[in-house]
Amino acid sequence: MNENAFYTLSYGVYIVATWDGDRPTGCIVNSVMQITSAPAAFAISVSHDNYTNQCIEKSGRFVISVLGEHSEPSVIGMFGFQTGKDVNKFDSVDYDIRGDMPVMKASCAYIICKVSSKMETDTHTIFIGQAIDADNLLSDEVMTYAYYHKVIKGKSPKNAPTYIAEKGTKEAVAKENVQKEDIIIETAKDEKYICSICNYEYSGDIPFDELPADYVCPICGQSKTAFIKQA
Repeated sequence: MNENAFYTLSYGVYIVATWDGDRPTGCIVNSVMQITSAPAAFAISVSHDNYTNQCIEKSGRFVISVLGEHSEPSVIGMFGFQTGKDVNKFDSVDYDIRGDMPVMKASCAYIICKVSSKMETDTHTIFIGQAIDADNLLSDEVMTYAYYHKVIKGKSPKNAPTYIAEKGTKEAVAKENVQKEDIIIETAKDEKYICSICNYEYSGDIPFDELPADYVCPICGQSKTAFIKQA
């Protein structure tokens, strides 16, 4: 099965937020869709491994902040590759409280929902919420999943429903070993430097070894030492 076919489906890039007691928390989600119009209801898919999942369960509410193409990649790094259990993600971004929910200022729009039902899968919870408030914010092109991959050159977190292990990684090799007995792994001719935290692949004009010591990953903000050389 060629899982690259999954990439032809269209997704957005969103921050789904809620409350963890008296502090805001959230994560990156790309599976969001409107399922009814009257009343307006939305479904989101959140991994069981995301701390945000249990916070939505407790609070019974969530807000979707729609990211635009000009959103800072570091925002995706913070909300997509850090856990709200250990990090207060909203300390690094500007946000407003609207309808008693934390809304990213740097977003195209927001939709606040009250959880009405949910469905469990083996790995994710699909929360269905009825919209109780919404508004447009910044004028920007909505960031698509394809734009995030092709232009920003970002990768999907392992908890994302759209995650596919990159060829040559331990996860990919393990999966291929299950699917067939004999595996031939092609070694790339050019050396690659990939962030060990978020899988961002450096593709700049300056050789990686010549980058300044204070270079950081544009997606997750990790230092140059977090990058791993791959043949």
